[in-house]
Amino acid sequence: MLNLTLRRRARQFSKLVRHSVLTPRTGQPRKPVLARSGQLGLTFIGHSSFFVQMAGMNLIIDPNFARWLFVLKRLRQPGLRIKDLPPLDLVLVTHAHFDHLHRPSLRALVRHTRRLHRPAPIIVVPRNVADLVSDLGFSDIIQLDCWGEHQRNGISIVHTPSRHWGARVVHDMHRGFGGYVIRSDRECLYHAGDTAYFNGFREIGERLHPELAMLPIGAYDPPSFRSVHTSPADAVRAFLDLRARYMVPMHYGSFRLSHEPMDQPLKLLASEAKKHGVDDRVLVLQEGVTQVFG
Repeated sequence: MLNLTLRRRARQFSKLVRHSVLTPRTGQPRKPVLARSGQLGLTFIGHSSFFVQMAGMNLIIDPNFARWLFVLKRLRQPGLRIKDLPPLDLVLVTHAHFDHLHRPSLRALVRHTRRLHRPAPIIVVPRNVADLVSDLGFSDIIQLDCWGEHQRNGISIVHTPSRHWGARVVHDMHRGFGGYVIRSDRECLYHAGDTAYFNGFREIGERLHPELAMLPIGAYDPPSFRSVHTSPADAVRAFLDLRARYMVPMHYGSFRLSHEPMDQPLKLLASEAKKHGVDDRVLVLQEGVTQVFG
């Protein structure tokens, strides 16, 4: 039985690899719009990566500029080029999986900021992830436990729970994982990382009151994947639990990580949002196009 399961999974993965190789890469990078003082700037880079301009600081979350993840080709170009970014103050990584903690991208961001004659950024990671980034040149590494908080220059970062797992490889299950709520005097954002739907969304909303929620909507087929990933319907349910003002979808369209059609997550999200009367509160950001608030 185990051998049959392994062979089936191998066939499924081979199908994903063949699809990635044969599918043309689309999209083009853009230059980010720089927010003015008092404004919030949010730029979707692709997959789960965002460039955030907030309270006079430049942050990037789960940066991944890879053209390939091992044998999986990136199917949408990153929305930004690293060379077009301003100096970075903070980098946040939600967990150790290769599509979220991409070491070459992290190293390139450190070198870019130094080339602009600024100190290397600080990186925030979950507990037991520091060893994966300790040699990349960051000026400091902050490790947070669940509900732990780090404050810097008017910004608070709280590490929030999720339903996922944090291992880098199969057996190192000791690593932390989760999302982040990022708060200033004016704004409050939530990046969920990778997660299935769970009751913790309601608690995050009640405790931290995020106004804008970045929620994953892809990698839900086969149905067993929903034990660790949200479908579009799950994401809308999470958004309602959070009671946020806006939802921004993520974790779709860049890498073929599961078997749903690449265009299906956004279609299902639009249908679910309309069914629940929140379609005007779902902001689908095009890669590289900066949304400015305030």
